[in-house]
Amino acid sequence: MKRKRPNKDRYYLEIADSIAKRATCLRMQTGAVIVNNDQIISSGYVGAPRGVPNCCDLEECYRNKKKIPHGHHYEKCRSVHAEANAIIHAPRELMIGSTLYMVGRNLRVKGDPIVPIFPCMMCKRFVINAGIKRVVTMNAEGKIFEKDVKEWIEEAKEHPYKEIEEPDYNWELE
Repeated sequence: MKRKRPNKDRYYLEIADSIAKRATCLRMQTGAVIVNNDQIISSGYVGAPRGVPNCCDLEECYRNKKKIPHGHHYEKCRSVHAEANAIIHAPRELMIGSTLYMVGRNLRVKGDPIVPIFPCMMCKRFVINAGIKRVVTMNAEGKIFEKDVKEWIEEAKEHPYKEIEEPDYNWELE
């Protein structure tokens, strides 16, 4: 019987899912991998900055405690997003033209299902400045979603304040 190998997108998404297991957020386990020319450039998971207590260690999430909905008031979160951590740890010249793979698991739903997750509006800016070309994610059924970063640039040119006025959250937690 011929062995079925995962395609490259699924392979890197599975690696991102493994990385997400290190996440320290009590809401979402998120992992990210930046790949260029079939080479892993960097990875990251959601968690507090180095030396700062993590929510999982404190056993408390300020945003949960204050009932702050997904996508709002990121400044009130202790964590750095997975994609931001991956970008921080990679030189820009290696990220130009790369793909960012992201996997998120919703910890507030029984079974921690995988949810399609794309960068927040601040992290989108990091992705654009890093030179990343494509963002890939998947859902619990394994369906793969991708976004060409050029689309974000074009949207920002056409509607420069749209995200600030009406953020487009790609999925709902509850």
